[in-house]
Amino acid sequence: MAGLLSEPDTSDTAASSVDATSSAGRFIRPGILVAGDALSFVTFAAVGMRSHGVASGSNVVLEVLWTAVPFAAGWFLVSPWLGVFRHAQTTGMVRMLMRTELAWLCSWPLTLVLRWALSADHNIPLFFALVILIVNAVFLGVWRSVFALIAGLVGRK
Repeated sequence: MAGLLSEPDTSDTAASSVDATSSAGRFIRPGILVAGDALSFVTFAAVGMRSHGVASGSNVVLEVLWTAVPFAAGWFLVSPWLGVFRHAQTTGMVRMLMRTELAWLCSWPLTLVLRWALSADHNIPLFFALVILIVNAVFLGVWRSVFALIAGLVGRK
């Protein structure tokens, strides 16, 4: 959680739609990143469940959310320590993408342990573990790169 409250980078490359030095700017940017990351994991769970024909019935939303829990939990427990919510570490598309992918790679083992612990059969085939690694890396990388690009464009105005 220390990464959420660290001092923002106020250099010219630290463009943001909200002034990075303002109180609001210190919390809005990480809040948007947290919400987008959570949505990324929910999307991963929904796509996976749909592709396997698992998600159906009146509880489909709860099932998708429950499926996303281990991935989101692992990410949110590890990634803040690696700076993914710090302004200085997430300005610019390349910096954002590099920080995001490093943090996901470091979070991935914990997500596997949590998925194993929360699944009924306690089974994670190697292929599924690799799908978790690659697809979430793509989803997080794309979403956060788009965010960095938009924040940079808005900040230049």
